[in-house]
Amino acid sequence: MRSKLLAEFLGTFWLVFGGCGSAVLAAAFPDVGIGLLGVSLAFGLTVLTMAYAVGGISGGHFNPAVSVGLAVAGRFRRGDLGPYVAAQVLGAAAAALVLYIVVTGKAGVEIGGFAANGYGEHSPGGYSLVSALVIEIVLTAFFLVIILGSTSAKAPAGFAPIAIGLGLTLIHLISIPVTNTSVNPARSTSQALFVGGWALQQLWLFWVAPIAGAVIGALLWKAMSDERG
Repeated sequence: MRSKLLAEFLGTFWLVFGGCGSAVLAAAFPDVGIGLLGVSLAFGLTVLTMAYAVGGISGGHFNPAVSVGLAVAGRFRRGDLGPYVAAQVLGAAAAALVLYIVVTGKAGVEIGGFAANGYGEHSPGGYSLVSALVIEIVLTAFFLVIILGSTSAKAPAGFAPIAIGLGLTLIHLISIPVTNTSVNPARSTSQALFVGGWALQQLWLFWVAPIAGAVIGALLWKAMSDERG
């Protein structure tokens, strides 16, 4: 179990450091300006690379909602949920801390939103709580379907990380304007810890919606799959 938890810690660290780091550093740099497409690719690449690197050790969840969804689908022991979620949140928080140290190493810099997730006036596009709730549920549900389908026994072997990474890229392309994209409670928590205030007040949605979406996605997969779990 220790090796699995370390793999989840490192994988979630890389997801937050690479994805949020691209948003906070590269996307904001005037001579680089990677924009929405670049940030979306960065999040997808973090999952793709770490799924290949440590997925064989822990299953490559890197996300509490994914762990819950896999448990509902019968692909993951429910008794391991607590340790996995703890490792994921700690890995995400550690990445946010390192990113904070890097960002604040520049004179006169203010962290601002620090790639945090939000709705209403804190949504990048000004979208409402309802819009945020709906899109986070729907996209996390489809993310689980992608994960479960690409890792099923009938899927081509070895390609799951590519499908999952590209799926997460597409999810970010759709929802960055709405919520700055969560679909991952650990990712949301890590940034909210450093932004504080409004980010912590709105954090509940980015736990409730992704987990609800993950459960829906798992149930949908079970309904159309002949797997027995």
